[in-house]
Amino acid sequence: MRFHFIGVGGSGMSAVARLVAARGVEVTGTDKKRSAYFSALEVAGVDVRVGHDEALIDGADVVVISTAVRETNPELVRARTLGIDVWHRSKALAWALQGKRLVSVAGSHGKTTTSALVAHVLHTCGVDASYAVGARVFGVEGAVAGGYGGAAPEAVVEADESDGSFLAYDTSIAILLNVEPDHLDFYGSFEAVEQAFVDFASKSPVVIACVDDAGAARVADAAESAGSRVIRYGAIRAASDPSEAEVRVDALTVTWGETSVPLVVPVPGAHQRLNAAAAWAAVVELGVDPGLAAAAVASFAGTGRRFELRGEVAGIRVIDDYAHHPTEVAAVLAAARSAGAGRLVVLFQPALFSRTQALGADFGKALSIDDAVIILAPVYGDREDPIEGVSSQLIAEAIQQRPDSTLEIADDLADAARRAAAAVRPGDTVMTIGSGTVTESAGWIVAALEERRG
Repeated sequence: MRFHFIGVGGSGMSAVARLVAARGVEVTGTDKKRSAYFSALEVAGVDVRVGHDEALIDGADVVVISTAVRETNPELVRARTLGIDVWHRSKALAWALQGKRLVSVAGSHGKTTTSALVAHVLHTCGVDASYAVGARVFGVEGAVAGGYGGAAPEAVVEADESDGSFLAYDTSIAILLNVEPDHLDFYGSFEAVEQAFVDFASKSPVVIACVDDAGAARVADAAESAGSRVIRYGAIRAASDPSEAEVRVDALTVTWGETSVPLVVPVPGAHQRLNAAAAWAAVVELGVDPGLAAAAVASFAGTGRRFELRGEVAGIRVIDDYAHHPTEVAAVLAAARSAGAGRLVVLFQPALFSRTQALGADFGKALSIDDAVIILAPVYGDREDPIEGVSSQLIAEAIQQRPDSTLEIADDLADAARRAAAAVRPGDTVMTIGSGTVTESAGWIVAALEERRG
């Protein structure tokens, strides 16, 4: 068999391609440009090529696409014409992981770090689990981008809700981090978003859900009513905390029933302690010793684009993060503050016109912080066409400026990077934030700082 991937250079698609290849079938793929994920597949011996070529479709048994691939793509047009099976990447991933005991990590945010944590802890504890994560998982030998095909019966996937594809997985343990309004361009309403999560969780015999999040708590109750066994987790705020959580985490430990073990989480932020508690509970549910699992969390090296340090020049740190929802942006800025980041220079690139239209005011609130320079890049449309009247200006109008902070609106991403490099001073932290092309600007800023120092 031969599977051909259109847009293979993306984080999610490259992971799926790696796992399909691990099944022993031939894999080919194309993308319009190189990426780190594309190059990693090349190094692993996967036949990937820059530029779309409809001739490559001939002889393929399955063509794999993501939601981002448009129907006008010449390779997809050719596949449709020839009557070749066209699968969404979620179907290809489900096929690659058939027969595995699958941990599926779902939520409006936090999926990448939590699924990577589960994979890391399993590997550190000697379980050669497969995984598909939407970013590189640092420290796992043999991994290509965010994909790894292991010999153990366990597997971990980052379950994407953006297009409903998380319903394709045969999940054994579902982790439910949070449920908030997002991807309304696909679902139409928050009620439909929540129902999709209910459908996802109710398919799983075991659900590990965060009771500190109202949406996740509601979905967990619905899944329990449908017959799933629900393990609830949350933060301990006080000795008298009446939380329903069975698994509870504080600043030092994680506790499940009579078992309490030290928990050191190397990535900053209170939200990351909750994510670590969810990952720990899943691994313990799979049969790993609780103490070993907690110790493994302490050696987690993180993932690509999740509070990733891209460089440090003359006392100025440049951190890149994928946050693209207001709750995520607020959390990563709070994490930077808690880590002693000093003054922040924040370059934010909104992703999707529909999300900016729906959540512009919330983004403004998240970016209304003290002692900061906020630089807004234009909206990254990705798969969407522009919406009249929707731009970064919507966010700018919602930002409550502080006396010690400044706000700038850039003409393009390169202009935003120049502004960020010009604004920094020793002791500052630059943060490039967003799910689009903004990650490229982190490298530009580091280069500009090095040139200025030299």
